[in-house]
Amino acid sequence: MNVSTWVRQTHRWLSIIFTVAVVANTVTVLAKPYNAWLGLSALLPLVALMLTGLYLFPLPYATKLRSGQRNDAL
Repeated sequence: MNVSTWVRQTHRWLSIIFTVAVVANTVTVLAKPYNAWLGLSALLPLVALMLTGLYLFPLPYATKLRSGQRNDAL
């Protein structure tokens, strides 16, 4: 498995973890004894999502540049 595939799979699982953390945070906000540590628990997967997303975002453009394709439609 190459790095790109590994990062893509990690990004998918992180999105699931982030969604669960946001739902748990919402439930604790609705409950009166709010736990700050649970509220902050969504930040760790969010930062990891940002880092993997910043890696995955330019991949299609880098692939086009490496293959020599150019978009001269402008």
